[in-house]
Order: sequence, then C-alpha cells, then structure tokens
Amino acid sequence: MCGRTSCHLPRDVLTRACAYQDRRGQQRLPEWRDPDKYCPSYNKSPQSNSPVLLSRLHFEKDADSSERIIAPMRWGLVPSWFKESDPSKLQFNTTNCRSDTVMEKRSFKVPLGKGRRCVVLADGFYEWQRCQGTNQRQPYFIYFPQIKTEKSGSIGAADSPENWEKVWDNWRLLTMAGIFDCWEPPEGGDVLYSYTIITVDSCKGLSDIHHRMPAILDGEEAVSKWLDFGEVS
Repeated sequence: MCGRTSCHLPRDVLTRACAYQDRRGQQRLPEWRDPDKYCPSYNKSPQSNSPVLLSRLHFEKDADSSERIIAPMRWGLVPSWFKESDPSKLQFNTTNCRSDTVMEKRSFKVPLGKGRRCVVLADGFYEWQRCQGTNQRQPYFIYFPQIKTEKSGSIGAADSPENWEKVWDNWRLLTMAGIFDCWEPPEGGDVLYSYTIITVDSCKGLSDIHHRMPAILDGEEAVSKWLDFGEVS
C-alpha cells in the first residue's frame, strides 16, 4: 500500500538527483515535459501531480530509448479506454497496482503490454501502523539512506524544512516502479497522463508496519532495466 508520498525538492535539484548515463556512456540530465505542472510538496496525495521518469521514446518515435524525460503525471491511473468525460468518475481505485494481479486487470495489463513503464520519483512515502488494542495509527516516513553534504557554512541550516534546498544537494530519491497511461477526453481536449505505483509484499524491515509496500527500484541498473521496455520484458 502507498497512499501518500513526499517530493519537496526544487525542480533544479530534482533534475540533478536524476542524472544518468545514456547509451553512449555520457552523463546526462533528463529533460522536463510540462515543468510548470510540478509543485514541490511534503504531502502528495492521489489525484495530485507527481514527477515520473520515463523513456523519451514514449514522446518521440525515433528518439534514443536510453534518453530520459521527467513529466508530472496524475497519481491514479485513468485507463485509455475509459469513456466518461470526467476522470474522477472512475469507479475503482488505481492508486496502486498489485504485482501479483497486474496481468489480470485490463486497466494495468493493457498499458504494461504497450511498454508504458515509468519510475515514480519521491523523497519517500508515508505508511501508518495500526497500534494494537487502540484505534490510533503511528505514521512512518520511509526513504533511502542519505549522505549529508553541506553547500553553505551554516551548521544548523538543515534544521528547518524550508532551508533544506540550501543545504541538501545530493538527496537520493526513492525510485518506485510504476505504470502510466494516456487518456483522451471523449469530447476532445488535452491528453491526461496518469500513473499507478506497483506494490509487492513488504520486506522484512517494513512488514511490522504494513504488509504491502511499493516496488522499489534500488540503484541505476534497476531503474534502467525498468525503463528499457524494448529490451527488458
């Protein structure tokens, strides 16, 4: 389960956090598509826009598939075949997609078959643990281990969140496997890009908090293989 994420980094810092090597081994930064739709936030909820990473090939037919694009997309996949004029009228929850049933549900099987794979970018995600014997729930924020580097000489600058972007410049983003789709309103209008986060059984370290967790892509090789829909099935 994943119902809240955080992605607070300014756009330029987020871009640097997604640096990669292309097919020729050159260090690159991904280009943005619709950058004005990205709003940094500590509380990203379903139906809000969040940044995802995907192959340029999805937007340009003859592009190098190893080149990457960052695009803000709506969280909660709206299938391309959905016929209503309002995507909020979708009758089922597509925020998450279970890995064990992904090939059984048309909403996910169709875009996955078309290679529409993306990497959902976040600082981390929130999960709530039910406290035994009470109705209370304990929140946790889950993220990759970080290495702190300071750009300024002010020692306590990282103590308040509004100063983080001045101090942290190498935040390791939490990279989660996702599927996206493109929906066109039946009466015409802009194409809506939306995504779902794939979930798996929780690892040992998180199983006491919740029995499900996002499918984490740990490291550049895992990210590359997931995005390379033409080469890796």
